[in-house]
Amino acid sequence: MDTEIATIPRSEMSKRVRICAASEIKPGQPSKYEVEGEGALAIYLVDERYYATSDVCTHSTASLSDDGELDGHVIECTWHGGRFDIRTGAFLSMPCTVPLKTYEVTVEGGDIFVTLEQAV
Repeated sequence: MDTEIATIPRSEMSKRVRICAASEIKPGQPSKYEVEGEGALAIYLVDERYYATSDVCTHSTASLSDDGELDGHVIECTWHGGRFDIRTGAFLSMPCTVPLKTYEVTVEGGDIFVTLEQAV
């Protein structure tokens, strides 16, 4: 007996959520926003482009928007010096060994939206 596997289109596995007005985000200053079911996200504006990551350092429980320092596309957790690329989430220095979760960002009608991946 053959088993059929259902393929769910990406649009059914993700959800766009409005975060804030784009004007609320200042260049070089990470901002924290709570998203129901996802937790805190950090929103960044670098070189006229918006980025979103999880707000919590993967090494500890530090808030990257509250306790981090942004230098270009790199956010550094000031608790222990771990660094991440906000474009990809890649960890760039120890003690971090787990990438930071990143989110697709779109701007529409002056508002910032992020795409959340839904569990299937």
